[in-house]
Amino acid sequence: MKLLVTGGAGFIGSAVVRLAVARGHQVVNLDALTYAACLDNVASVAGSPSYAFEQADIRDRAAVDAVFARHQPDAVMHLAAESHVDRSIDGPGDFIATNVTGTYTMLEAARAYWTAARPEGFRFHHISTDEVFGSLGPTGLFTEDSPYDPRSPYSASKAASDHLVRAWGETYGMPVVLTNCSNNYGPFHFPEKLIPVVILNALAGRPIPVYGKGENIRDWLYVEDHADALLCVLERGALGRSYNIGGENEVRNIDLVVKICALLDEMRPGGAPHARLIEFVTDRPGHDARYAIDPTRIRTELGWR
Repeated sequence: MKLLVTGGAGFIGSAVVRLAVARGHQVVNLDALTYAACLDNVASVAGSPSYAFEQADIRDRAAVDAVFARHQPDAVMHLAAESHVDRSIDGPGDFIATNVTGTYTMLEAARAYWTAARPEGFRFHHISTDEVFGSLGPTGLFTEDSPYDPRSPYSASKAASDHLVRAWGETYGMPVVLTNCSNNYGPFHFPEKLIPVVILNALAGRPIPVYGKGENIRDWLYVEDHADALLCVLERGALGRSYNIGGENEVRNIDLVVKICALLDEMRPGGAPHARLIEFVTDRPGHDARYAIDPTRIRTELGWR
């Protein structure tokens, strides 16, 4: 299968690209190479005859149309997005432009291509986040039927993009599938996110910032497991259906930070405990208390583990 992967030089997108090439797919990586993207993330497959790179902005319809015409993909995996909540609070405009307008542009380009060429089995897989569902209390899990309740400009922009994809499926009959994931961790994580911030600051002897009291809970999913799940949904997911992907690995932020510090103490012994660097800082506005995913649907319907 020939896959057009948007955002394939980013953290999650590059994991998808690497795995898809390893499994024998042809992959076209479309990425604008904004600040969080890096082609080093896909260096391991860059020399493969099954891999091609196209630098383009998903908001640029002419450029996207040209990529479709040139490569004739069998499916789209749409991961390109602005994703850092703090940045969305400081500058929401970029999130609206990329996550909403960019998704609209991708949908229209894909629809034009699909309508004209009607490639057999074509589908548009939209990759999203559990943050669209808002914040959980101390119990319960997000399911695919959870109501949308975004609390940040980032999650609102992703919620809007989810709704656009569903609307294009319902209105135009486009073959779409959607996924919503929990927090990812793993190789090539951009260093503005919690886990790499903790590691880099600890190793450099800098303060490790923790929002509020560190009591917010996240469900952590290894990025390469996520990539495996995404390919599973692309290949076997029911059209028009959405699938939640989670790690079933809930941890309070402060417990995660302390654990990383303890591991660094073992790996880099000899100095004072790294946990001494933890510094509680003013909480993020609208900081969601807890996220946790119920992955029952993808496990029971598609057999993903």
